[in-house]
Amino acid sequence: MPALASHRKPRANVRTATPAIGFTTAALASVTLLSTQSATAAPAEPKPAVEDVQKKVDALYRQAGAATQEYNRARVSATSQQKKVDALLTEVAERAEKINEARRALGSYAAAQYRSGGIAPTATFFLADDPQGYFDQDQLMNRVTERQQRAVEDVRTQQASAARKRAEAVRSLESLTETQAALAAGKRDVQSKLTEARGLLSRLTAAEKARLAELERRKEAEAREKAERLARRQAAEAKERAEAEERARKEAARESGGGTGPGSGGGTGTDPGSGTGTGGGSGGGSGYAAKAEKVLAFARAQIGKPYVWGASGPSSYDCSGLTQAAWREAGVDLPRTTWDQVKTGTRVATSDLAPGDLVFFYDDISHVGIYKGGGMMIHAPKPGANVREESVYSMPIYGSVRPA
Repeated sequence: MPALASHRKPRANVRTATPAIGFTTAALASVTLLSTQSATAAPAEPKPAVEDVQKKVDALYRQAGAATQEYNRARVSATSQQKKVDALLTEVAERAEKINEARRALGSYAAAQYRSGGIAPTATFFLADDPQGYFDQDQLMNRVTERQQRAVEDVRTQQASAARKRAEAVRSLESLTETQAALAAGKRDVQSKLTEARGLLSRLTAAEKARLAELERRKEAEAREKAERLARRQAAEAKERAEAEERARKEAARESGGGTGPGSGGGTGTDPGSGTGTGGGSGGGSGYAAKAEKVLAFARAQIGKPYVWGASGPSSYDCSGLTQAAWREAGVDLPRTTWDQVKTGTRVATSDLAPGDLVFFYDDISHVGIYKGGGMMIHAPKPGANVREESVYSMPIYGSVRPA
């Protein structure tokens, strides 16, 4: 018995030690596996610098601006196509009514022929109580036959015309459907760009946002300094023009006086048709200056209203929607997109800008503003911003146009 007891004790110790050894091995294996995974995992992507975020966001806003112009173009096209489709459908309905009228006329002629066509013409003559009445009736039926033929031709003509109009309406509906699909795709594109830009900005820390704001202030200060230089240059050029005009006026006055004196008839005062706007070129005369005043008065009244892509007023605008609405106040109808507005009017150099001129930006011509003089413009900048005054050097200038 004592030998049996001493035999069982070591077995009990072995059983209690085995689980501990197994757990330790599993734990070590897990640690080893995790260590291996950590060593082989790709390193975390470094967070972009604020300057890089600014460039990316600016690029996304430009892309959204271009997509907005695509959307505007598609919407104008869709509106035009919808009007055409509606007109064609109305015309198809009118053609159908004309076909029905022609069929009714044909039916009445056919009924008249049937009523009198049951007996042969010779028998009708001999059986007639009044031969003269027969001849009158026969002449009438000949006319009925001629009218019936014309009625048949009219039905065929109306059917062919209606078929052509239906085919045209079908083609226009297909084109409208394609344009509406492009409109929806453009909307998704704009929203995608804006969502990505907002996402980048939302991930910035408070310190990074402050840094970004400082970068924006520096950029605005540089742009304003360039605007002031342009204003000084334009003012100097305007002064030179005024002095040259004054010298020419005095010279003309001396010549008209026959060289005996300063002359009494040489006009005094400035030319009312010069139309020299504030800080700009001549502007094409007083007619243009008067229109520009209306344009700028309207634009100033919109300052503070939000930028909304695809909007053309009255409570919100995108860039080309604002320029279109402003120039409409002066009686000038501009196209809807920047790409079409840049083709309207006369091209002018930046140094020759006059109030009311349109200034276009970026190589893709995706933005536009209204020059107000002094190197400044009024424009609807981008989503999240309101209509405001800003230097024309806030963005890379593509070119400028004088609409009227």
